[in-house]
Amino acid sequence: MSRIQLEQVVVRAATPGGPVPEVTVLQETTLDLTERRIALIGPNGSGKSTLARLVNGLVEPTSGRVVVDGLDVARKGRHVRRKVGFVFTDPTAQLVMPTVVEDVALSLRHRVKDRQERNAAALAVLASYGLEELADRSVHTLSGGQRQLLALAGVLATDPAVLVADEPTTLLDLRNARRIGDLLLSLDQQLVLATHDLDLALRCDRALLVEDGAVVADGDPAEVVATYRASVERTV
Repeated sequence: MSRIQLEQVVVRAATPGGPVPEVTVLQETTLDLTERRIALIGPNGSGKSTLARLVNGLVEPTSGRVVVDGLDVARKGRHVRRKVGFVFTDPTAQLVMPTVVEDVALSLRHRVKDRQERNAAALAVLASYGLEELADRSVHTLSGGQRQLLALAGVLATDPAVLVADEPTTLLDLRNARRIGDLLLSLDQQLVLATHDLDLALRCDRALLVEDGAVVADGDPAEVVATYRASVERTV
C-alpha cells in the first residue's frame, strides 16, 4: 500500500464580499494513511471532500504539506497525479470525449502512443468492465450508472496506485450504487473514499469522521460510524 501523509495541513478559502476575507475549510490536520480502504464520512460541507482532494492536488494546503509515497503533492503534482487517480461525484465532470471508447483512449494517450494500439487497449479496458457493447455510443446517451462506471474505468486504465473517490455513489440509484461500491472495494488499489453511504464505510479498513473542518473521530469503521450516528441523533 501507498503511504499518504498530511503534515499539519490547514486549508483556507477566500470569501469575496463576505464578512471575513477567508474561512478555514480544514483545520490543522496530521494523518498517516496506509490502510487499503479508507472512508471519509461526515455531513455536507464538513471538509471531507477537501480532505480527499488534497491527496492528488486538486486542493492545495494553505499551510503544511501533503506527501504521497515521499512525493510532495504541491511540488511534484504531475508525478503524484500519475500515481493517484480521482473519481468525481458527477462523472460528466471527467467524461470529455464524444464516444465511450474515445474517452478511455484519452486516458491511455501517455501510455500507448500508437493510435491503433491505443484503441485496442481502450476496447480491452471496456470489456473488462462489461462496457464493450457501448464502445461507439455517445457518452451523453449513457445512464447514470454507465457514466460512473465509464469514468471509473477511464481512471483505472492508467493503473494508479491510489484511487480517490469523492462521493461516487451519491447520484446513483440503489442497484448502481451497490455495483459501483462493490467494484471500488474489490480493487487492488489503495482507496480513499469520501461517502455518505455508511454501509459502504463500514466495509472499509479505517474511517475518519470530518465535522466542521476537523477530523473528530478516526479508527475502526464501526466505532466511527457509531460516533457519527450519535452526533446526528443529538442534533435532530
